[in-house]
Amino acid sequence: MNTAADDGLKVATARGRWVIAAAVLGSGIATLDATVVGIALPAIGRDYHTGVAALQWVVTGYSLTLAAFLLLGGSLGDRLGRKRIFQFGVIWFAVASAACGVAPDQTTLIVARVIQGIGGALLTPASLAILQSSFAPDERPRAIGAWSALGGVANAAGPLIGGYLIAIGTWRWVFFINLPIAALVITMTARHVPETRDPEATSRTDVRGVVLAVVALAALVYGLIEGPAQGWGRPAVLAALIVAVIAFPAFFVAESRREAPMLPLGLFADRQFSAANAVTFVVYAALGGALFLLPVVLQISAGYRPLTSGLALLPVTVIMLLFSARSGRLAARIGPRLQMSIGPMIVGAGLILLVRAADHGSYATQVLPAAIVFGAGLAVTVAPLTSTAMGAAPPEHAGSASAVNNVVARAAGLLAVAILPVAAGISGPAALHPAHLAHGFRLAVTMAGLFCVIGGLIAAVGIRNPSRARPVPVAERWACPLDGPGLGIREPVNPH
Repeated sequence: MNTAADDGLKVATARGRWVIAAAVLGSGIATLDATVVGIALPAIGRDYHTGVAALQWVVTGYSLTLAAFLLLGGSLGDRLGRKRIFQFGVIWFAVASAACGVAPDQTTLIVARVIQGIGGALLTPASLAILQSSFAPDERPRAIGAWSALGGVANAAGPLIGGYLIAIGTWRWVFFINLPIAALVITMTARHVPETRDPEATSRTDVRGVVLAVVALAALVYGLIEGPAQGWGRPAVLAALIVAVIAFPAFFVAESRREAPMLPLGLFADRQFSAANAVTFVVYAALGGALFLLPVVLQISAGYRPLTSGLALLPVTVIMLLFSARSGRLAARIGPRLQMSIGPMIVGAGLILLVRAADHGSYATQVLPAAIVFGAGLAVTVAPLTSTAMGAAPPEHAGSASAVNNVVARAAGLLAVAILPVAAGISGPAALHPAHLAHGFRLAVTMAGLFCVIGGLIAAVGIRNPSRARPVPVAERWACPLDGPGLGIREPVNPH
């Protein structure tokens, strides 16, 4: 059943706009929750009287199951229907969000966040796969461009929204805000989104792959977070790391032998797909680690209030809203290699400029320059990166390709949140002392910035420009109904 793909939805039609809006809002709540919680961490820590390790688990508990179940979510969407899995994921996410909002203690909150991540894993790959499979081939890049640009805005707006909600109420509102949005998404999806699936997909679930993925990620993250807190020689920490070392290779071996795997390893035979996901891993690792620490250091070391710490990255939101889709359209004309090479380096420069954010002083001189450079780098990078990864995969594997790209990004951020604070010396009882935290933060953002530079070098070596790029007719450049000239992009012709 792939009727929508055969008929070919158009971005300029009313139904096309509704489908894009549903996909953006649905994936947006998962993306938003991955960032908006960061601004609430100091308030959560004060309420529960807890330290860095517990705060890490509030973030990584969600990221862990999100990353571990993304491949299953993409596979289920291809087999059972992308619309069906998308709706189920949104409902699951909303229920778990409510549980987070009423959590009486840190343990309950972490468990609810773990459950919430599963819902995010179901809806996130389905949202992008709906666009890839529902729109006509020549309309897909424009739809994905809108999804990428507006999704990037949701990601950047997280700290701002979190700060505002905490200022007018409590950190619990960060989770309750998901409920009305989820209700709107369910209504829009039921009325306007067509059902699509891969007609050749098997009906069997890759249970072994799911178990191995969850065990591998959970064991690795547990070992990396609890090692500094408990001691690397503790039996539980050592056992977790050993399990991770065994489970990761076992997962890939199991997937290579399965007839219908959760992770089609054949996707990585395409150089463009592999290179795009390598860049995704490096860049999102740097972002995940740095943005986990930024709201905390702004509030504890620099003396910002939650709302003002959220406003600190407002320029990033504005820049991405104005320029992300234009960046995608430019990449469609000239090829993605230049932007994917330069963009991460600009992001890295912005992260390194954040070394001054830990000091008391003027926002205009200590944070704003970094936010502008950081936002410019994201605007250059995000849309070409997503379009390149999705354009290198066949349409029948849209769900799996979307899941792979998402799981790479989420796993990168997950590992960075576990590793970067430790690498920068932000661990132990003194971790949240203002001076100690500021020193570690400067080291952390410097490392994250250099990591982004590596991402740019990977793109320069691994990404290919298409042998030909079809120019966008002038009339089509101004045809996107969501943002005037800003959201109509064309996908580079796959050279393979």
